[in-house]
Amino acid sequence: MTKRILFTGGSGKAGRHVIPWLIDKGYEVHNIDLVPLDYPGVTNLTVDITDSGQVFNALSMHTDFSDLEHGKGVQPFDAVVHFAAIPRILIKPDNETFRVNTIGTYNVIEAAVKLGIRKVVIASSETTYGICFAEGDKLPHYLPFDEDYDVDPMDSYGLSKVVNEKTARAFAERTGADVYALRIGNVIEPDEYGMFTEFVEKPETRLRNAWCYIDARDLGQMVHLCIEKDGLGFQVFNATNDTVTAQMTTQELAARFFPGVAFKRDMARDEGLISNAKIREVLGFKEEHDWRKYVNL
Repeated sequence: MTKRILFTGGSGKAGRHVIPWLIDKGYEVHNIDLVPLDYPGVTNLTVDITDSGQVFNALSMHTDFSDLEHGKGVQPFDAVVHFAAIPRILIKPDNETFRVNTIGTYNVIEAAVKLGIRKVVIASSETTYGICFAEGDKLPHYLPFDEDYDVDPMDSYGLSKVVNEKTARAFAERTGADVYALRIGNVIEPDEYGMFTEFVEKPETRLRNAWCYIDARDLGQMVHLCIEKDGLGFQVFNATNDTVTAQMTTQELAARFFPGVAFKRDMARDEGLISNAKIREVLGFKEEHDWRKYVNL
């Protein structure tokens, strides 16, 4: 049976790569966003996610004219993938970033579970770890950053993502639905690897991302794995690549930029400091787009 997926924010930097991955896996995808995604097989609806009524309607109406032909009424969605958000600080005023991201996420998860959808995947962020948009220098509590870390961002965007994780947990506890939060690293599109030469030459430029990223296509694999894995309740997964984007070793980077910070466990020579061990072990993620395949050093 083809799974029907409602995807919020599918026209954004990450979504426009994740949706093709899902369609290639045989899913039927309906995108709700403020602007449409022009991709074969995708249906679109213009929706303001901060309006609860619009979100409920989007989840309980036909997706296309062809839906009228079978005469069976509105067909349910099997899962919701929620990426719609103001994507960082310094785009909107801080209070607006926080409002849109938190209210929008509440509305999407509430509508999904109240309409009987048992799988919701939401976009959280690496910014929850507090390093990305920190004021000045900030040392981690420990390394690597894992899903048990006491997240403590200072900024409106990272804070909105922490609140969204708590919202997701509350709805999962209340309803028994599976709600998985992906702490997505800096999303890299296929044409952006030219930047990595400077990243390697000047490792200080990637400190705020802890020398991690996620290829948008590998993020598609992660979302697919989340949709297919049932029964985990509320979960958080780091959605990052396997290795640091540097010639320096993981231990050398930590010693230089995070002096005195203890390692929670032994780490491989170039293992990512935002650890993706959980998503590899629990969901079976296998990185396909190592940056070294695309960068001539």
